Amino acid sequence: KVLAAGLWNLGTSEALPESIPSAPGTLPHFLEEPDDSYIIKSNPIVLRCRAVPAMQIFFKCNGEWVHQNEHVSHESLDEATGLKVREVSINVTRQQVEDFHGPEDYWCQCVAWSHLGTSKSRKASVRIAYLRKNFEQDPQGKEVPIEGMIVLHCRPPEGVPAAEVEWLKNEEPIDSNLDENIDTRADHNLIIRQARLSDSGNYTCMAANIVWVKRRSLSATLVVCVNGGWSSWTEWSSCNARCGRGWQKRSRTCTNPAPLNGGAFCEGMSVQKITCTSLCPVDGSWEVWSEWSVCSPECEHLRVRECAAPAPRNGGKHCEGLSQESENCTEGLCIQDKKPLHEIKSQNKLFFFSYVERGGDIALYSGLAAAVLAVAVLALGVTLYRRSQSEYGVDVIDSSALTGGFQTFNFKTVRQGNSLLLNSSLQPELTVSRTYSGPICLQDPLDKELMTESSLFNPLADIKVKVQSSFMVSLGVSDRAEYHGKAPPGSFPQGTPRPFGTIQARNKAMFIQSLASISSSSELRSTALFGHLGGRLVIPNTGVSLLIPHGAIPEESSWEIYLAITQKESSLEPEGPEVLLGPEVSCGPPELAASSPCALSIPHCAHADPQHWSIRLKRRTPQGTWEEVMSVEEETTSCYCLLDPYACHILLNSFGTYALIGEPISDCAVRQLKVAVFGCLSCNSLDYNLRVYCVDNTPCAFQEVVSDERLQGGQLLEEPKLLHFKGNTCSLQISVLDVPPFLWRIKPFTACQEVPFSRVWRGSSRPLLGAFSLERFSPATTQLCCTVCVRQLQGHEQLLHVQTSVLETERENITFFAHEDSAFPAQLGPKAFKIPRSIRQRICATFDSPGAKGKDWQMLAQKNSISRNLSFFAAQSSPSAVILDLWEARHQHDGDLDSLACALEEIGRTHSQLPDVAEPELEEPEFPCSRNGL
Repeated sequence: KVLAAGLWNLGTSEALPESIPSAPGTLPHFLEEPDDSYIIKSNPIVLRCRAVPAMQIFFKCNGEWVHQNEHVSHESLDEATGLKVREVSINVTRQQVEDFHGPEDYWCQCVAWSHLGTSKSRKASVRIAYLRKNFEQDPQGKEVPIEGMIVLHCRPPEGVPAAEVEWLKNEEPIDSNLDENIDTRADHNLIIRQARLSDSGNYTCMAANIVWVKRRSLSATLVVCVNGGWSSWTEWSSCNARCGRGWQKRSRTCTNPAPLNGGAFCEGMSVQKITCTSLCPVDGSWEVWSEWSVCSPECEHLRVRECAAPAPRNGGKHCEGLSQESENCTEGLCIQDKKPLHEIKSQNKLFFFSYVERGGDIALYSGLAAAVLAVAVLALGVTLYRRSQSEYGVDVIDSSALTGGFQTFNFKTVRQGNSLLLNSSLQPELTVSRTYSGPICLQDPLDKELMTESSLFNPLADIKVKVQSSFMVSLGVSDRAEYHGKAPPGSFPQGTPRPFGTIQARNKAMFIQSLASISSSSELRSTALFGHLGGRLVIPNTGVSLLIPHGAIPEESSWEIYLAITQKESSLEPEGPEVLLGPEVSCGPPELAASSPCALSIPHCAHADPQHWSIRLKRRTPQGTWEEVMSVEEETTSCYCLLDPYACHILLNSFGTYALIGEPISDCAVRQLKVAVFGCLSCNSLDYNLRVYCVDNTPCAFQEVVSDERLQGGQLLEEPKLLHFKGNTCSLQISVLDVPPFLWRIKPFTACQEVPFSRVWRGSSRPLLGAFSLERFSPATTQLCCTVCVRQLQGHEQLLHVQTSVLETERENITFFAHEDSAFPAQLGPKAFKIPRSIRQRICATFDSPGAKGKDWQMLAQKNSISRNLSFFAAQSSPSAVILDLWEARHQHDGDLDSLACALEEIGRTHSQLPDVAEPELEEPEFPCSRNGL
């Protein structure tokens, strides 16, 4: 320190030592280092350094120490650490920088000393700022066709630092953030993706840097021209010749659009003529009169003639005169009812027709008598046959059904006069045919008669299904234990529905429903009266359901429970990045409280991944505000949420209004959208409209689209597809590709449509729609083939291939998959549950008891893919019952009792707990075990 101070006091520029002998302490730490700077005009710049602890700080510029007199120092004390803080600054002038001639830019660096040693700061460069006058490339004016791409080039003048570029249109700044059609790239060029008429104008490139001098380029004039386009041909005029050869014409105008701003005129003819041959009109002429008819009891006979010699054609005149005549056949001597014939003549004008009808009655009555006789014989034969087969209870039976095997039964009954076979409340139909498949077990008719009074329209009204395994038998359930699935009167037994939007290879029938069969009702609400036995309430075709367990309602009590979906704009306003993931669902009345948790199922559209989503359940308070109930991953004893790929199942004790909210954690969060394309002819018979929808992948969202399209006469043109929309702020593009060029053309400005990210991501009360209008060149074109592309920029893409006829009579009906819950909006009592009551009671009695390794219901939860928030189940009087209620809610569309039986087998409690088997000789059926939980 003494040596350094002595050298600086002498005013020399000799090199200071890079370090001094070490002493107790710490190395200096820089709190502030010099920054790169630019000298503007002749104004010097200031470089600063601040370090702690520091005994001295000096600047070194270009490898040489700066004189001590040029330093400005300031010293302070850090009250927190008690260490000295030293700050030093110097000025650098333009002259110093200009006088330096080295291989690199002028630079300066700080060196700080402490008792322990020295520390060096970063090097800060100092440059003189400037901006040249002349542009290296000015934008050039041009003429471009409408919808064409425009690129205006601009290379700003040389400068330090590099100049920033700004574009002006007609002396007004252009903001590319406000117009997605305009792109200003890093190379300073201006790009207009699709030229519009409004893009015409004078464009100027402006350049500036920190020198605060703006340079202006030469202006470029941009003209967007519109080439002319032909309108549609008019209809052919009528042939100008009355008879023989002539000509007919049609015309069109160059007005679609008209040429603008020097655009090219339409090419081709505006009038077309073709020769025609007009057939000469032929007037009709009467044939000769027929013979007079036999004299009738009314004392008249008549004769007729036809206008067929020749018949009128090609616009010819019809025959003039009467086609029939009548007259007295007794020369006036005949009287009727003691009146002269001429007084009652007006009463007998239709004698001929009465005679024909009376003559035809004989054949009619003969045919009816024969038909009645045939029906009577047929009814007698059917009755005798049914009596001979009564020991089975059905017309056709297969022996494999008695052994639990899979067999398909076909029931077809012909309507007869027997009143016991008809349900008078239903519409009369000649035949009804239904097919059932599954492990059916038909019991003795003494237990339950299969064919009931309304068996024609309610076949297999009481289906008894065995679910047998060695574990079931060990629980005390014999081969007489049955699952009763009685259908309500007047309804058909249903197949096995699947979750919306999935297709799985199962041996159960998938119900396929066409567009016309979806209900157009706008009421999304179901209400039913439930008692102690519980039941299930669903809103058809929406995926929303409520399961009321057995015993949730007190005995000898009945509750009228409703389930509804809010169709208007939701009152829930997500905060910040939050988004609504499903419908807003209400169940009530809210003042009721069940004694055991009810299961509410709400569909959602999130690709549920805890690494990318934070999903929470919210409830509306009586005051109308929304409060958070819980997070899906949260541990609580008041509520439970289980998130499946397409639905969230909630166990709750209190009714109210609930909604699912999601907050994306990363850009990889995915919102699942269902993409569908509909089409219909417009008022102009040559135009065809395509409507592309992108809605949340929930059944209720798609049902709203179907209902709207039914009102507009729309037709589903392709099976809907799933689009994974990422939260990466990239927009959605909808375009129509591969349109046949010589048969169809797409209207201007509709070939590609772009939807902002926020509108897609945050959702809307109305479905997201992209509309396209196509025009065919000729009415003879009836087929349309094209591709609809829906893609997210830097994301997923889906292609919908459209191949359809624009004529209603030739159009093929595209089917889609939907929930099959519309036949049972409310199911009451045991028929609402997949697991028979007797089996359920034995499962609960077995698993609620303590086991050697803890509570056995935890093993049941593990098989049901329940691994968290077990404290909720532990707080229930019967944890196993609540777990089975959750299983019922998750499997309401498949009722996979086979996988339940296999899962119970895997737990391995059969031989240790219940060694005595009711039927040891019974072979276990081969159920297809599912390894994905119950």
